[in-house]
Amino acid sequence: MNRGLRLKMAIFRFLALVVFLYFSPVISQGSQFSSSIETTGKSKLQTYIVHVKQLEKSTTAQHEDLESWHRSFLPFTTATSENHDRLVYSYKNVINGFAARLTEEELRAMENMDGFISARPEKMLRLQTTHSPNFLGLHKEMGFWKESNFGKGVIIGVLDSGVLPSHPSFSGEGIPPPPAKWKGRCEFMASECNNKLIGARSFNVTAKATKGVMAEPPLDDDGHGTHTASTAAGAFVKNADVLGNAKGTAVGMAPYAHLAIYKVCFGQDCLESDTIAGIDAAIEDGVDVLSISLGDPAAPFFQDNIAVSSFAAIQKGIFVSCSAGNSGPFNTTLSNEAPWILTVGASSIDRSIKSAAELGNGKQFDGETVFQPSDFPATQLPLIYAGINGKPESAVCAQGSLNNTDVKGKVVLCDRGGGIARLDKGTEVKNAGGAAMILANQETDGFSTLADAHVLPATHVSYAAGLEIKAYINSTTTPTAAILFKGTVIGDPLSPAITSFSSRGPCFASPGILKPDIIGPGVSILAAWPFSLDNTINSKSTFNIMSGTSMSCPHLSGIAALLKSSHPDWSPAAIKSAIMTTADLLNVGGKPIVDEQLLPADIFATGAGHVNPTRANDPGLVYDIQPNDYIPYLCGLGYTDSEVGIIAHRSIKCSEESSIPEGQLNYPSFSVALGPPQTFTRTVTNVGEAYSSYTVTVIAPQGVDVSVNPDKLHFSKMNQKLTYSVTFSHNGSSRKSSEFAQGYIKWVSAKHSVGSPISFMFK
Repeated sequence: MNRGLRLKMAIFRFLALVVFLYFSPVISQGSQFSSSIETTGKSKLQTYIVHVKQLEKSTTAQHEDLESWHRSFLPFTTATSENHDRLVYSYKNVINGFAARLTEEELRAMENMDGFISARPEKMLRLQTTHSPNFLGLHKEMGFWKESNFGKGVIIGVLDSGVLPSHPSFSGEGIPPPPAKWKGRCEFMASECNNKLIGARSFNVTAKATKGVMAEPPLDDDGHGTHTASTAAGAFVKNADVLGNAKGTAVGMAPYAHLAIYKVCFGQDCLESDTIAGIDAAIEDGVDVLSISLGDPAAPFFQDNIAVSSFAAIQKGIFVSCSAGNSGPFNTTLSNEAPWILTVGASSIDRSIKSAAELGNGKQFDGETVFQPSDFPATQLPLIYAGINGKPESAVCAQGSLNNTDVKGKVVLCDRGGGIARLDKGTEVKNAGGAAMILANQETDGFSTLADAHVLPATHVSYAAGLEIKAYINSTTTPTAAILFKGTVIGDPLSPAITSFSSRGPCFASPGILKPDIIGPGVSILAAWPFSLDNTINSKSTFNIMSGTSMSCPHLSGIAALLKSSHPDWSPAAIKSAIMTTADLLNVGGKPIVDEQLLPADIFATGAGHVNPTRANDPGLVYDIQPNDYIPYLCGLGYTDSEVGIIAHRSIKCSEESSIPEGQLNYPSFSVALGPPQTFTRTVTNVGEAYSSYTVTVIAPQGVDVSVNPDKLHFSKMNQKLTYSVTFSHNGSSRKSSEFAQGYIKWVSAKHSVGSPISFMFK
């Protein structure tokens, strides 16, 4: 630290202490403060995320100076060695601030200090493929996958529950060393990292401080992180399967990309302070793509530290892909809504692992399960509904709920839901002596079924099937059922279909932005797993099938890495635009994508549609956005200067910015609240043929006029930018009585079709 800056910091600490003494009546009483510290030392300490003003930078300023600045906000006594761990993290890249363990009294005192902006208790975030590459049109010997060099040279940072480094999905064979910019480290033994797994770090300082646990290595003891990392960039592994099903070659989306692992989740708990620290480290280490399969209910962006941290990432040119959340099928249930994030919903692939429930009356209902033991006889057994006693907890097969019900040797029908995990329902049936389970959907889950590695013979059937099975049980005194196993079936014409759990828009924090952005494979996805499912202790090649937007997110992270490898000069917004404007709106059967009720899925479920990697590699036009372009948008949301500054990582005066409405952001989609006519502009950049012409096609719902000017765009060179305007208005004609409607704008050339979905909300 240079002498001038050292002197400045010393003066600041002195002034800060004076200010602290002046504004705090407790401190001014000396001995009372000491006893108060003893008292509050016994009271509850909470971890707070604290935002402060940016430290004035000098050319010689080092990270130590930043930490000193952050420590200057801590109560004076916490600087002692006894309380040294009260500063949990001093963040360098993602936010102007730190995480610290404080009492409420200490926080109130800190709020009066010069430079303090805001603080709040940290949140607890939650964790939310043999066939999916082929389903997405990626083929090893030809096309986009090969042309993109399988993501070679791109670094994907995965924030999750760690990784099993010895799994063959993380073999470095045939992969070149990481690029020179890589600055990360491996917290495993040196031999466990390689050219595939180039870094692995663990962030559990908060848990260590609050629970007294030891620092943990980034080893995955949950499975979720190994699964998501291998989905994004797992190597080719032949002869993969899960309990004998879904056989094939397992591979991630970007098999030649590098992986950097940041363990921020320990079990299902992902503390916010650890997550921010993981993103902070990933930016410092030099990743190109961030894959974040966790989240929290939507909040204003300045209160959403994944949004704030991700903005710091895109400022450094890092693409950020996040899961949309697993709170569907209800509207306004999204996580990770910020427009600089790719928000990914979940859909099915055309593979299912089928089993069926055959009733004593001869009716048969198809379902799914991974566990299909060959020695389980396909014979009729007594059938019972778990909720026969009228207790809600029994109907959902909660733990201990079947203790007083005779299920021994029977097939037990359990209802999905009730806050009980699907696998736990099977465990309850098995522990109570049941022979097999039929898992029936709730009404909201409709026809969305999932293949799970159940602990006993089972089949997961639709809500409609469940109703018929219950009606059959009530129609006879001796109901029976058999479970039939049908193995792996490929070729569902309704795929991709929106799954029931995938969270839906509209966007809560910014209704003028259409979210989710995209859907991708997230149902019954096979990927690497750190444990054997069949107790084969000698096997290192272990896989599991999981479902969730946690699975769809790394698919898109890997696809973004392919695009980054193929187009290294594209910005994160350009990559996002390419993914969105080339998305598929039809399923493999050529019909509109359906939802969990087998009805056409609405735009709040699909966003722009289902990802098409090959088309995304050659989108023709892109809607680009630079980080500074978001500032007028954020001011237009009505945020204060300090709130925008939290996101922008610098001082902002909205009075000096040209604030814009949400719809004016150069986004690849539109979300319009229809009242008086509204006009928005968009600027597209030509990334296709130098000489090309595009004509607009508009699909508008009844009652809405959409006017585009000009209706033709003529380009004469690469990277040329042209602007058009769109006016949305009522046309006076009658329309269906619905709060929402949807439409599309497509710019069509001889080679390309560039689509933008439109959401309409009628006031």
